[in-house]
Amino acid sequence: MSAETQKKRIAGFIATEWNRLVGYVRTWISDTAERDAEDVVEDVLEHFLEQADAAAEIVDIPAYFYRSLRNRVIDLYRRKRAPTVDLAAEISDTRFEASEDFARTESQEELMDAIEELPEAQREVLVATELEGRTFRELAEEWEVPIGTLLARKHRAMLALRETLTGGTE
Repeated sequence: MSAETQKKRIAGFIATEWNRLVGYVRTWISDTAERDAEDVVEDVLEHFLEQADAAAEIVDIPAYFYRSLRNRVIDLYRRKRAPTVDLAAEISDTRFEASEDFARTESQEELMDAIEELPEAQREVLVATELEGRTFRELAEEWEVPIGTLLARKHRAMLALRETLTGGTE
């Protein structure tokens, strides 16, 4: 089969299957804009057309394009995305910063007060694991207490904190 005949077959396939190809790509990248799926199909088609010699070798056109589309989507996922800018942080209003700082400070004080109200054993496990970054294994060896006991103490501490900080509304 000549390269020209093969290109006509591919052009016919693309013309009749365009919407299906775009739909297939959308199933892989459903979280992006509609235009992006069409861009992926166009990229694969463009890449194919750049390789004129490869056109004569394709036996199963649909399989070739669907595999190429899948590979292109995988490449998109692998490519590191540019970091996004937090628009709210960029255009923050200084009038609200003071009230946010006050609210944050007030919340921290409320949390510390709630932690102080915990029974000593629960407070020690919570502080050691959450604030000091220690592991349960370290604490179990140092305090000679089973890991399960430490886990239970922390669980009870977290429940008590949640109850105190939400006022029992959850």
